[in-house]
Amino acid sequence: MLERLDVTSVWLVLSVVVVAAGVFYLYSLILRHLAKTTVRNKVVLITDSLSTLGNECAKLFHTGGARLILCGSNWEKLETQVERLMSESDPTLTFPPKLVELDFSNMESIPEVISEILECYGSLDVLIFNSSMKVKGPVQYCLEKICQPVPSGVSWLNYTFIITGVLPSLISRRTGHILLVNSIQGKLTVPFRTTYAASKHAVQAFFDCLRAEVQEYGITISTINQTPSTNSADEITAKWTDFKPKSLGVTPKEMATELLKTLSSKKEILMARSIPKAALYVRSLFPNLFFAIMAAGVRNTAAVETPDD
Repeated sequence: MLERLDVTSVWLVLSVVVVAAGVFYLYSLILRHLAKTTVRNKVVLITDSLSTLGNECAKLFHTGGARLILCGSNWEKLETQVERLMSESDPTLTFPPKLVELDFSNMESIPEVISEILECYGSLDVLIFNSSMKVKGPVQYCLEKICQPVPSGVSWLNYTFIITGVLPSLISRRTGHILLVNSIQGKLTVPFRTTYAASKHAVQAFFDCLRAEVQEYGITISTINQTPSTNSADEITAKWTDFKPKSLGVTPKEMATELLKTLSSKKEILMARSIPKAALYVRSLFPNLFFAIMAAGVRNTAAVETPDD
C-alpha cells in the first residue's frame, strides 16, 4: 500500500511539473507575440543602429512591423544595413527604414538632425538611446588625457540635445516611450573607469528626473542597466576582477529581446549575471565592505603591474 502511494505521489509531482512547464512555455509564447505586436506601425528611432546591439534591435523591430528610423555616423554602412534588413524580411509585412546620419562628435549638426528625424514620419513613438563610448584608465590618466575630448564624444549631454529637441512633439501628442540602454556602471562603479562611470551615473540621474517630469503627459521612460557581453572590455578591469568580462555580460540578442518586452512592461530593468548583481546588492547593503573589496583589488593590480625588484 505504501509503495503504491509513493508511486502515485511521484507521478502526481511529475504531472504538476510538466503542466507548469507547459503553462510557462505558452505564457512565454504569448508574451513574445504581444511584444512584437506592440511595435507594429510604431515609429521607432535607434540612435546607433550600426552597433551590435543597434543591429539586433533593428532586425527585431523591423520584422515586428515597426517604422524604423536608423541613425549612425557612417552613411554607407547604414545603406548596407537597410539592404540586408529588406532582403531578409517580407516586404508585405515590413516598412523600408528611414536613414538619418547622426554624428555625436558634431554637435552643431544636432538641430538639423532633429528636424530630419521629425520629418521622416512626422512623429515618434519609441526612442532607443543606445549610443555609448568607453573611457578606461586610472583617474589621473583620464583627467590628463581623456576627459577633454569627452564633450565631443557620446556623453550624457548628447542625449539631452536629442530629447529636448523631440520632447515638444511627444508632449503635444501625449504619448511616447523613451528607453535608455545604460551600463550597470550607472549604478555600480568599477575602478579605472572613473569618467565612464561618472557619465553613466549622470545619464541615469537625468532619465530618473525626466521620468517624473513627463509622466503627466503620458510619456514613459524606461532604463535598462546591463553588463554588455563584448570582446572590447579593458584589460585592466579584466585583470582586476580576475573574471573574463564576456562571461559576466548579456548578449546583444538578449538585450534586444528585453528592450522589446520593456515596451509592454514599462519598467526599469537590470540585466546582469549573478556576480555583478551580487556586487550591486553588496554596494547597497554593505557599502564599507564593498569599498574595501574594491580597494584591495586595486592594490593587487598595482602589485602585479609593478613587482618588487
